[in-house]
Amino acid sequence: MIKVLFVCLGNICRSPLAEGIFNMRVEEQSLAHLISSDSVGTSDYHIGEPADRRTIQVAQQNGIAINHKARQFCVEDFAHYDYIIAMDRNNYGHIRVLGQESANENYNLFLMREFDNLRDEEDVPDPYWSGKDGSSRRGTARDGFQEVFEILDRSIRNFLVYLKEEHKL
Repeated sequence: MIKVLFVCLGNICRSPLAEGIFNMRVEEQSLAHLISSDSVGTSDYHIGEPADRRTIQVAQQNGIAINHKARQFCVEDFAHYDYIIAMDRNNYGHIRVLGQESANENYNLFLMREFDNLRDEEDVPDPYWSGKDGSSRRGTARDGFQEVFEILDRSIRNFLVYLKEEHKL
């Protein structure tokens, strides 16, 4: 079983959405018996909380169900997961430091947008603050979360191509 872990800061917006999209795409390609995923945050801000309501809303509007409780990344995750996918450079750096401290070198760490063929920057933007004042990079809160959905969906489709090639699936 190939195990993938998606990581953002609080584990209530980007990473649970990535997990939901990934699981849907894996199911569509009849690969669920070979590939599994989970998501975590590098912070302890939201441990035990469900995904942000706006994440759930955008997921549902795109045909994805999210049933999720936030948890924090831990050193044991290095041994359990084959691929660790960080949503941004800050979380990527945090994971690398933990990896060096754990002396575990047997993990594959990527930035999510390494797989985005339309990438204009390295980070998946954090939509958490979009809509708090009624704005985001594209307008409404829904637009900010939908933008993240589109980035993740593109990136995940390409990541699955990579996994299939890498593991000859």
